[in-house]
Amino acid sequence: MLNSSVGIIAGTQLADYHFGEKHAFGPHRHQAFLDGMDRLGLTSQVQWLEPVQCDSQSLQSFHSNEFIEKIKQRSESGTGYLDHGDTPARKGIFEAASTVVGSVLEMVDKIMDQQFRRGFVPIAGLHHGYRDHCSGFCVFNDCAIAIEHLRKQHDLQKILYVDIDAHHGDGVFYNYDSDSQLFMVDFHEDGRFLYPGTGDADETGSGPAKGSMMNFPMPKQATDEDFARSWAEAEAFIKSTEPEFIILQCGADSMKGDPITHLHYSQQSYQLATESLCKIADKFCDGRIIALGGGGYNTENISLAWPVVVRAMLK
Repeated sequence: MLNSSVGIIAGTQLADYHFGEKHAFGPHRHQAFLDGMDRLGLTSQVQWLEPVQCDSQSLQSFHSNEFIEKIKQRSESGTGYLDHGDTPARKGIFEAASTVVGSVLEMVDKIMDQQFRRGFVPIAGLHHGYRDHCSGFCVFNDCAIAIEHLRKQHDLQKILYVDIDAHHGDGVFYNYDSDSQLFMVDFHEDGRFLYPGTGDADETGSGPAKGSMMNFPMPKQATDEDFARSWAEAEAFIKSTEPEFIILQCGADSMKGDPITHLHYSQQSYQLATESLCKIADKFCDGRIIALGGGGYNTENISLAWPVVVRAMLK
């Protein structure tokens, strides 16, 4: 019998994915989410699970062996950078990044096994990771590894990836832009103004995947009204894909007041997107949807946005 509850994976091992007190992706984001859950009275309405560290085979399903070994070495030394200068190495980051991946895969399995209808992993959604390098605070790309896992372990094909983080999910998009069985919708601040500078509206997939992906580059200071207008177009496309599983990357950095982005959404946009996707999930894929926290560098915004996603999943 299907369990209609929402599962959340959280805990100190997951909170350990960060890059230090002075870094934008700091150590207090996890607690901000928990505080927001308390504030909305949601803590007792969900089921909590402990984080899980993945094995090397899971990492190898997407990342190169050379890259995995590089992260291990930098994690042991705790010196230097994991990319060109945005993502510093620190001791234990390999284990922390592996825990992000493992927790996402654990929740995917719980949903597929019908232990939960929906799931949320707050410190996850590391969408800038590529097969052979990390970028933008993202070491291992848990989004992409979840896609590979759903295909190889659960024999799903039609997967929908929706990303409303302020930054374009380039690590997912460009690794799957010719994959006709992955449908993608990505809302982000226009790349002319924000890292990584990609995701133009005319990028809709290549080769056999042409037309299976949508990018919505939003202008600076875009509001809930702007998001709602574009969402209506995205929603029609999403329904036409009839997905078997939905992954939502719900970065809180699209909210007004984020220190490194320029969008002006409120909680309303997060609620709109999540409620819409949950209805679509109920219609086409037995309710199966996982939400991943993604970015967000104003902890107050994290405490506002992510709990609203969870509340929408509980409806």
